[in-house]
Amino acid sequence: MPRAGLTPDLLVQEAVALLEDDDAQALTLSALARRCGITTAGIYAHVRGLADLRERVAAACLSESADRVGAAIAGRAGAPALHAFADAYRDYARAHPGRYDATRWPVTDPASPAVPAGRRHAELARAVLRAHDLPEPALTHAVRLLGSTIHGFLALEASGSFDHSPPAAAESWSAILDALAATVTAWGQSQPAGAASSGNTRSQ
Repeated sequence: MPRAGLTPDLLVQEAVALLEDDDAQALTLSALARRCGITTAGIYAHVRGLADLRERVAAACLSESADRVGAAIAGRAGAPALHAFADAYRDYARAHPGRYDATRWPVTDPASPAVPAGRRHAELARAVLRAHDLPEPALTHAVRLLGSTIHGFLALEASGSFDHSPPAAAESWSAILDALAATVTAWGQSQPAGAASSGNTRSQ
């Protein structure tokens, strides 16, 4: 890509494509510069540095994965919604491991574009749990339970931790989601009658 045609948005697209070819650790300014056919110094005409680039890439990957999760849960409720929600993350992680890793990068700047993109994921989790009428703080606890279970399993699966003994990871995945759905259902039933969610949209 010639320097004259490069913009911040196109630079991010090239960075995301770079993740498709390799893992998240491969995203460096020098690797991206080589891909774009410019000098490393030329990258600074479009982003402030590696941290800024990573936050923009994280935002792009978070938005992409949120679109897929949202489409997966549309029209579903209860346990089917929870299964579709989790399966969408697993499918994304398995098909695009570098991009999935980028969605897990820590973000410390509250003004980062990754913050609103990440908030969409919490909102999707809350949509999955809406049928259970969990009040706060139980709703936030449940959102964090979903995230911890799903992303913890995916991290272990990606590292090969489930490859050395039966049953197959897919069987455990299905059983864990069934147990998670039952746990959330019981959690909702244990709440006082008439309790309602606050609709809080904080990130998980």
